[in-house]
Amino acid sequence: MTATLVTGGGRPRGPQGGSTQHTPGDPARESLETRAPTRKLDPQRIAAGVSLGVIAVLALIALARIDISIPGMFESVGNAQRFFERVGGLSFPEPAKLLQLTVLTVGLVLTGTVFAAILSVPIAYLAAANTTPSHTARAIARFIGVFTRALPDVVLAMVFVLLFSLGALPGILAIGIHSIGMISKMFADAIEQIDEGPRLAIRAAGGTKLQEFTVGILPQVTPSWVATVLHRNDINLRGSVILGYVGVAGLGLEMSYAFKSLNYGLGLGIALVIFVLCVAMEMISGAVRVTMLGENAGKGVFVRLFSRRGSRPGARASVAGGAAVGAGSALAGEASVAPVFASPVFASPEAALRRPWTGARVRGVFFGWLAFAVVVAGVVVSEINWGDFFTFWAKLPPVLASFWPPNFGSYGFERIFFAMIETVEIALAAALITFVVSMVLGSFAARNVAPNRAVSGGARLLLVGIRGIPELILAIVLIVITGLGAQAGTIALAVGGVGLLGKLIADSLEEVPRGPERALIAVGSSRTQMFFGATLPQGSQALIGHTFYLIDTNIRAATLLGIVGGGGVGYYLLNAGQGSNYQLVGSIVIMILVTVLLVEGLAMWMRKALR
Repeated sequence: MTATLVTGGGRPRGPQGGSTQHTPGDPARESLETRAPTRKLDPQRIAAGVSLGVIAVLALIALARIDISIPGMFESVGNAQRFFERVGGLSFPEPAKLLQLTVLTVGLVLTGTVFAAILSVPIAYLAAANTTPSHTARAIARFIGVFTRALPDVVLAMVFVLLFSLGALPGILAIGIHSIGMISKMFADAIEQIDEGPRLAIRAAGGTKLQEFTVGILPQVTPSWVATVLHRNDINLRGSVILGYVGVAGLGLEMSYAFKSLNYGLGLGIALVIFVLCVAMEMISGAVRVTMLGENAGKGVFVRLFSRRGSRPGARASVAGGAAVGAGSALAGEASVAPVFASPVFASPEAALRRPWTGARVRGVFFGWLAFAVVVAGVVVSEINWGDFFTFWAKLPPVLASFWPPNFGSYGFERIFFAMIETVEIALAAALITFVVSMVLGSFAARNVAPNRAVSGGARLLLVGIRGIPELILAIVLIVITGLGAQAGTIALAVGGVGLLGKLIADSLEEVPRGPERALIAVGSSRTQMFFGATLPQGSQALIGHTFYLIDTNIRAATLLGIVGGGGVGYYLLNAGQGSNYQLVGSIVIMILVTVLLVEGLAMWMRKALR
């Protein structure tokens, strides 16, 4: 009796291991082909792929309509040279005043970010699928997140300037409410990715909901939340510049006064200070993430969870964009830095009750009190007039009534509508340029793709420098070179986006499982073949999610750049605000909200369809 063995490759072999050949029409071969799994065509995946292609085509059309001319920009460099000759040189405020403005700016940004983080905790708890008490509560919490994320912080600042005294408080509230949307979303994503074992054990032992959260959930999500808040604080610092144009105190307001009075030397000097401050804050946040969360804390900044891998305590599993992927330099044979939040292992319950003061515990307590002290200092230097919270209620009805009913005034609907279309075109064109450049820089910044550590380190450093440039300042410089219009706004958004998207791409590529990469290298593939055959396909879903996040961000940022002449609907928004035409402001805000919600809905559908 003859037996037939089938190897993992699917080729039949004889009893002595020899290959059994099949001729066309052989029933055995046809049986194998029939049994081979085939992927069914999913109409939603096809529709999502077509939609992705349509968006790419629209971005190309937008880029062509904006007509960015690189030779023309080089020819316009003479404009910048003549401009800087007229300026003469950079000037700065008095050292004491500059220090006071810098401290005030950092304080209001930090206070606004912490305010958002605190409010985001209950919203995230209700929005997470595994902790929400009902579908209704989850829907309401998710809507609050999307709504606050879609509201431009500059419009919120306009409203709060009317309600409160001039100073830092309007900026704190605008930054805080606008940040709730993104922070609560990331908090909720982290809660949904927890290990349910500790929480269910506490419930089985009769623990309350509060005990489930504080003991079973909070220790698992704290690392992710810390990384999210630090990342958001960096974004808020860059965004605080534009709030000065609507009356929020700090470096942004001082810079706006300088440019409006044609004191360009002072304005550019303050812009340089803001750039240095943003880069310094980025580096400090990165150092804090590494110290508190471990060596690779920068990866998966939106969602990062920690667990044990194998028998090594402190090894990590990273979740980014909702997909669990392998991370950690330990896979690449690198040493890792023990994070402050690493879970200790105790021999017995008695040992757990008598925790020794290890170095990790000392660092944890120190950083906890340091963070508390920094937050208190941020509130103190912001010089909040707490009495405003008791007096603004009388102003609230007339201020809200001034925004209603919405109308388009003397401009008319058609002009505002086409200005909104121009804003979307700027966002799409900038996203296309950003994606192309970020794929190159982000790939070289990923240590599993770059040829050596020097290249990846240099690319990371370049991305940090780019990320530190506020888009508003870059737009002002480009407007000097190229003139007013969509071209300056598009380039400013594209350059600013490279810092963010390049980092996210590098993090996503570093987090892919190493198995397929090693398999290709083992059979003699080049690094380029490994990249296109293993690394890029595994990271493609995360790249799509990051790109849609960039488009969503660009639409809001393009609106703000229009305030300084970068094209789009922002020009009309600023004019309406400064002219107290709040009904027009309301109309423009509704258009922005509808656009952002449409992009958000499209992104959610595409991520679900391509999963």
